Amino acid sequence: MTMTHSNRSPLPYSSTPGLAEARGLADKPTFRPIPEFEGLHEVWPRGDRLEAIREAAKKYRERFITQGTVLGVKSFDIAAAPYPSAFAFQGYTVNINPLISIINRMIVIQYEDFNGVARTLVWEPTVADGSKKSPFYNKLQRLGGKLGGEKIFAKYYNDPEDILPSLGMDNTDADYVSFDHLHVQDSQMIMGSTDTPAPGEEPFELLFPRARMLVHEAELGTFESQHPMQTAWYVKDGMKGVDREVLASFEGDAEIGVGISLLWTPGHTDGNHSLCINTPDGVWISSENGMAADSWQPELSKIPGLKSQAKFYEREVVLNGNTLEDSLDQYDSMIKEREMASYSRKDPRWKQILPSSECTNWKRQWPLIPGHAHGGMDYGELKRRREV
Repeated sequence: MTMTHSNRSPLPYSSTPGLAEARGLADKPTFRPIPEFEGLHEVWPRGDRLEAIREAAKKYRERFITQGTVLGVKSFDIAAAPYPSAFAFQGYTVNINPLISIINRMIVIQYEDFNGVARTLVWEPTVADGSKKSPFYNKLQRLGGKLGGEKIFAKYYNDPEDILPSLGMDNTDADYVSFDHLHVQDSQMIMGSTDTPAPGEEPFELLFPRARMLVHEAELGTFESQHPMQTAWYVKDGMKGVDREVLASFEGDAEIGVGISLLWTPGHTDGNHSLCINTPDGVWISSENGMAADSWQPELSKIPGLKSQAKFYEREVVLNGNTLEDSLDQYDSMIKEREMASYSRKDPRWKQILPSSECTNWKRQWPLIPGHAHGGMDYGELKRRREV
């Protein structure tokens, strides 16, 4: 991927010499490029690009599944949050309720890097108080406070900081954290910051003291200068004061260890990337490009309107449509995910794609009830693997 820079403001963070040693940060990972996907975003016209991406995903999947599996993985529900029904399935559905609820998930993955060292990646450790700072949820919270909406739409399950200890581990055991993109994320509350907190707020503390954040270069670039179509979903100062030394950025698609890759899936945001892991049950994808298993397989959906609208428009996938920064790219990315994922052994009709923010199956949001929910992932053993 080639990135060009115009007369933009500097990145809102700097690098502190000696910080890595002082904090005992984990080594920066080896980002190994995935040649099957290189150059695909320059293919033209767009129909040819889609087919090139589809074929590349098939080829990479064949190679990926021969490289081994991760050591262990387990998903945890963090919180349910309100979300506009019209966004969830690209406006293809019959919507009775203007808002539904979506469940945010955190996934803990342990794997061996390419040097044979066991690593722990924490995927999507969303801090709810940070998400409320994004313009969209800030406004929604104020409206909900007046109407009592939070009691209806929100529910809290686990705090990210409590999950590793619940597994007999410590938060210092996390080598890396990552998000598929940084919508509604206040990275200061996770990675620490030299910035002074707002009046009345607590000083920024490190959620995972040794961890580096794995982030796509294009996602970092969004914080340099945001387009009006982006601003509602990003915490304005979410990267302010975050030291560059704690970030490990990459371009394009990257393998980071045995059985684990970060697939560049732009469209929802420029730097969106999806988790791709190999398990004893085959390949899993975690992504927010769609809001339910139905999003990647609308032909199986029972949600009123979804199957028929997708069939009418001759579309294989239905987008999570809150931003639509580039809907053609997002469509292509979902095809990439769909081709990479294995079929579920529990229900062979459905692909193993676990939305990082998934439409709930609560009765009150009928008829937007997903046709299938995988219920999370749980493989292998998660334990302290780092020598202290």
